[in-house]
Amino acid sequence: MSRWEAALRLTGVGFFIGGSILLGVVLGLWLDSRFNTRPILVIVGLLVGIVVALYGVYRMLLPLMGNKRNKEKG
Repeated sequence: MSRWEAALRLTGVGFFIGGSILLGVVLGLWLDSRFNTRPILVIVGLLVGIVVALYGVYRMLLPLMGNKRNKEKG
């Protein structure tokens, strides 16, 4: 993987983290306003967004870590 591909992947990771957390919070705010449960669903949405972001980052960076390990062995 070239340096440009790695840089683009890392840029995408940043947007993915921000988008996941923001989407969780916005969805939690909307559900809270709909069911009048403020702030419980905002907190749940935030936590779900963080979990989704961490899992997504792991899956996105796994190929980068695998390439580095392969280069060290070879």
